[in-house]
Amino acid sequence: MTERVTRDVSVGLLPHQAAAEAGRCLYCYDAPCVKGCPAGVDVPAFIRKVGSGNWRGAARVIREANVFGGTCALVCPTEELCERECSSRLLGGPISIGALQRLAWERGTAGGVKAGAGRGAGADLGADAGGTAAGKRAAIVGAGPAGLSAAWELRSRGWDVTIYEATDKPGGQLDWTIPSYRLPPEVVAAEVGAIVATGVKLRTGVRVGREAAEGLLAENDAVILATGLGGGRASGAPGEGRPGVVKAEEFLARARQGRSTRVTGTADTGGDLAGKRVAVVGGGNTAMDAAVTAARGRATRVTVLYRRTAREMPAWPREYRGALAAGTEFLWLVQPVAFEGAGAADGAVKAVRCVRMALGAPDASGRAAPRPIPGSEFTIEADLVVMALGQGSNQEIVEAFGLAADKAGRPVVDPSGRAQVSAGALPAGHVLKAKVFVAGDLGNGGATVVRAVAEGKRAARAAAGELERSAPREEAGSNGR
Repeated sequence: MTERVTRDVSVGLLPHQAAAEAGRCLYCYDAPCVKGCPAGVDVPAFIRKVGSGNWRGAARVIREANVFGGTCALVCPTEELCERECSSRLLGGPISIGALQRLAWERGTAGGVKAGAGRGAGADLGADAGGTAAGKRAAIVGAGPAGLSAAWELRSRGWDVTIYEATDKPGGQLDWTIPSYRLPPEVVAAEVGAIVATGVKLRTGVRVGREAAEGLLAENDAVILATGLGGGRASGAPGEGRPGVVKAEEFLARARQGRSTRVTGTADTGGDLAGKRVAVVGGGNTAMDAAVTAARGRATRVTVLYRRTAREMPAWPREYRGALAAGTEFLWLVQPVAFEGAGAADGAVKAVRCVRMALGAPDASGRAAPRPIPGSEFTIEADLVVMALGQGSNQEIVEAFGLAADKAGRPVVDPSGRAQVSAGALPAGHVLKAKVFVAGDLGNGGATVVRAVAEGKRAARAAAGELERSAPREEAGSNGR
């Protein structure tokens, strides 16, 4: 069923449309849609309640599995997850699960609904929620969806939880880089607020380094690291440091926050781009977000430069279609080799020199490897260049906590998310009290919001499962061994 669309975000289904769509659900015994949802939302259960008009009940079912149900209803790639597994896909198309979830969440929480009782359901949480974990303390580093999901789960079990966030507000990528046309700020604020209101202690503006990490490891029963990735990757091309060449994360953050910081004499990272030419380098979802954001900023021309073709591009199909609909141009098999100022007085970028590419044998990613074609260089004009080449691993947090890391620099974890901490993580004579877990992009290298939520919940449950059963409490030993 097609959703109604406005200039900003999709306004979803109307109630009578939702009832008809819910009526198509087969309520499968094995529920493949649930298996396709990283958070494990009981899709048939909430759809059944939608069909009967029980909006609050539907919202309660969603929240029992996913505390960011409203956010995920807007940004989750349902066509790649639950809807792809839907049995009805062979009978006229999959159920519009994402659209039904959005309407259920909006209507089920509009009147200030209290989520149902039960562990993880967001009941009225007292100091110890029934005394299931009296005296247990957890530190969570990072207030993005993974960290907040973990906090919600542990608070529901009565833990004393403190989140340490390096920026000035919680939300992480939800509140910094996902464009507001996809995820309105008020949706994030409501869901984050509900989590913090359970009694989670939130300390913003705190960057956890080695000294702080030592204290957290010695003073808490569990530490959950959910900091996300490190800074954006650089291309290494000459001129990348010029004014007007910006990382996609910075560009999107400033656009979402409504700030306007000049990066050239005329173009802003988050302001009006009217009359400006914008080049976006990369082919992932972040590149598509940057392209659409620039187009919505009234840029005269927005061009995406990608070194492979649309077939190899990692962006989701719907994100690519959205960029096309916004008027974005795509130059395939093209790679920047220099960012030029063309005599600009302030040295700001004015052009991108590129080389054409040819595809060869598959590389480690399984995609055809691009190689430059000699003598094929050309130049395109650009007043702003947005670099969307992905983000590197968060080496700062890995080193601060003494985590074992793989070749990509990501923490080594077991299936529960538990990390290995080196014996030298604490000074001589200090006791390693905390069990350490990793959740979200820090460990998976960058994935969906719903996966981050699921991993935060998984890590919290793993920590609680181990510690609530352990008696007497472990006083020494190396974590993860």
